[in-house]
Amino acid sequence: MPDVTQLALFFAAAFVLAVTPGPGIFYVAARTLAGGRAEGVASSFGTGLGGMVHVLAGSLGVSAIVLASAELFTALKLIGAGYLIWVGFRTIRSARRDASGALRDEAAAPPIGPRRAFREGVLVEALNPKTAAFFLAFVPQFVNPAAGGVALQFVVLGFVSVALNTLADVVVAFAAGRIREGATARPALIRRLREASGGAMIALGIGLALARRPATLLR
Repeated sequence: MPDVTQLALFFAAAFVLAVTPGPGIFYVAARTLAGGRAEGVASSFGTGLGGMVHVLAGSLGVSAIVLASAELFTALKLIGAGYLIWVGFRTIRSARRDASGALRDEAAAPPIGPRRAFREGVLVEALNPKTAAFFLAFVPQFVNPAAGGVALQFVVLGFVSVALNTLADVVVAFAAGRIREGATARPALIRRLREASGGAMIALGIGLALARRPATLLR
């Protein structure tokens, strides 16, 4: 394994990257605003599990194969983008449909529930090739080939990175949950928050669809 100094440097870098606002944090915030704190926390752990899919795939070299192939990268990218856009449209449609109903009751009962939010979080992250590119570009810098067990080192370091990302996402979910709870007495505001969160998911999906393969992996 890397020495203590190298591990400390990795931890510091991973922490900074975890707390830097990015697509993952914005997705969790949008999910929380749409369905409440329970959904936000569930989606945080879902994206964490989805991140581990990329870590394990990267340790086995699968991610490198996908990213080296324009066809595979594009297919995975479009599937992930399409799914995220669909979730966004569904969130907006649900908010508008429920506008004539009892939004106060809905604030206490999340629209899709934590289990579904968890599953969606897994899919959103697992179908994001940019996450695979991140792990392949970041983690290997701290792997010590001379120590042996390169795949195991990759998994351990990747797990640490995922854990920090998940922790940051949970904090964001609680913060966004407080914002939503403060708006429970204003049903119209809840509807607008849900519509805005759906729009944010659509924007993230479009951004993913427009993503290019990392230049270092292009043939």
